[in-house]
Amino acid sequence: MSVQPPYGDSPGIRISDADRERAAARLHQALSEGRITVSELEERLSVVYSARYGADLAPPLADLPGGAIDVTGPPPPLSTPVGPPVVVLRSGVGGLRRSGQWAVPARLRVHSGVGSVLLDFCDTQLPHPVIEVELELGAGSARLLVPDDATADVDGLVAAMGHIRSKVPSAPAPGRPHFRIYGRCGMGSVTIRRRYRFGRYF
Repeated sequence: MSVQPPYGDSPGIRISDADRERAAARLHQALSEGRITVSELEERLSVVYSARYGADLAPPLADLPGGAIDVTGPPPPLSTPVGPPVVVLRSGVGGLRRSGQWAVPARLRVHSGVGSVLLDFCDTQLPHPVIEVELELGAGSARLLVPDDATADVDGLVAAMGHIRSKVPSAPAPGRPHFRIYGRCGMGSVTIRRRYRFGRYF
């Protein structure tokens, strides 16, 4: 068990999850620009996600552009537009999977460093007519499986070295669930499709 420093002898300001996410985003950007390798990303993300104080974020970012993360002021505005609260799913090295019956929020933000992501929306309730999914991917790939009548707009999704493939219509239609997917991926791929079924290929 770690021993907390005495009051008045703190190593710095305690950081928030938003501070960790900003540092992780900087590392993902560095990977997409070729500044660090996948193994370096994995090592640095483990430091970022275990950090407790502002000073802990300095070493993994020290040799990258942008300087230190300012943890003393308010966080910058979220890239997700104003609306319902954002639900964040995060994975550093391992995979991330949601399937079957799960609570699908109106706005979802997914961060993944190296592992793969599977979001299956086919067997659960979709209480919102529009679902926003923001992806921040490093070297991993993501698959989004949507219902047969769903549409998906991926115009806001940017790939650095990977590729983006959508097999569903992009224009929203009345009475059908619509997915707005945006963000960025580094070296991996993003695929949006309907589920494969016996005798039919979507």
